[in-house]
Amino acid sequence: MQSKFVIVGGGAGGLELACKLGRKLGPEAVMLVDSRLSHIWKPSLHEVAAGTLDVHQEGLSYQMLAHDNGFTFVYGPMQALDAGQRLVTVAAIGSGEEQILPERHIRYDQLVIAVGSTSNYFGVPGAAEHTISLNATEDAERFRLTLLKRLTLAELKKDGGVDVVIIGGGATGVELAAELREASGVYAAYGFRQLQAERDVRITLLEGAPRILAPLPEKVSSAALSLLRQRAVTVVTDTRVTAIDAAGVTAGDTRYPAHMVVWAAGIKAPDFLKTLGLPTVKSGQLDVDGTLAVKGVAGVYALGDCAACAGPDGKLTPPRAQAAHQQADYLLETFLRQHKGRPPQAGPYVYRDYGSLVSFGQTTSVGSLMGSLKGLSWFVDGFVARMMYVSLHLMHHQAVLGTVRTAVLALARFLIKRSTPLVKLH
Repeated sequence: MQSKFVIVGGGAGGLELACKLGRKLGPEAVMLVDSRLSHIWKPSLHEVAAGTLDVHQEGLSYQMLAHDNGFTFVYGPMQALDAGQRLVTVAAIGSGEEQILPERHIRYDQLVIAVGSTSNYFGVPGAAEHTISLNATEDAERFRLTLLKRLTLAELKKDGGVDVVIIGGGATGVELAAELREASGVYAAYGFRQLQAERDVRITLLEGAPRILAPLPEKVSSAALSLLRQRAVTVVTDTRVTAIDAAGVTAGDTRYPAHMVVWAAGIKAPDFLKTLGLPTVKSGQLDVDGTLAVKGVAGVYALGDCAACAGPDGKLTPPRAQAAHQQADYLLETFLRQHKGRPPQAGPYVYRDYGSLVSFGQTTSVGSLMGSLKGLSWFVDGFVARMMYVSLHLMHHQAVLGTVRTAVLALARFLIKRSTPLVKLH
């Protein structure tokens, strides 16, 4: 196989780039490689975990997106790279008599690696074995099914409820805690009549920094803490997890019993990137220059969480969806210029922080919006913040589905929610 532009990784940035480039150049020129068959917006995985979002309704088929946006989809994980020959190896799907697709080789002119990130356990004993990290849809579904099982046992009074410990007070941990509390109350309305949410679903959030949401303004952090406490979520800051086992979490001299533990304390680049022969930084991210090109390797670019891109001030671009969206647009312009034989862009990629929003269930959010003047921000909360948070998801859908289909999909989901349970019960 051969394609002028090959994008590995169908997350927010990689998929948006494939769709926008495919609509311009067509399937012969643009190819997307991913190890999964469907796409879901990663910031919504906490809703899938809590059961308030059905992944089978939310997921978008890559084959469908490829057909509608004019790119070619290749199913399978990237296995190897020969940068000198400009050759990507995609691993086989299945093995032996069960093999569905053989190993494949793809020649490219320009390669974009956008494989996102995975959990960083920082060497904590038992973290990898005894926690769930919301890296992908299967992780969120595993958490949801385990939660449903524990709630059923609590309803039948076969145990004393469920203890959930969330490690990490960033956006993922905070959003999951709030969504779980809201969902646990909803479950009681669907046959779990003996279930009392605050008594039987005990949620503890552990954070190593002095406050939750440490990268955000203190006003946002304080508002989030207040909302969590109103929802009977126990928040412990300035604490370091030292060990995790099947029965709970140890943080210093304190023991937290747990039936379920979620790791949301940090991310790193996927380990396989170090095997590709490309330059990486200490975190394992690919080392890229201001144009998002991998340093010293012709024809290879990287974007999103897996790319270490330093701004003019020397600070690395933060691992956020808005950064991946901006980088996708930057590379779109770069590649269209190359395709048309025009000179490259005048300046490097520069990250623009438009603020952050944190969801607290289906009715409210908190966050800050950044102004055009450096250092200027506005605090937002309540219904207005929630509508802005929802709009971010719709903006991503608009990029990959188009305006009309996004509007129809939004309306359809609004109507479906009026005719289906508020939480997924199976």
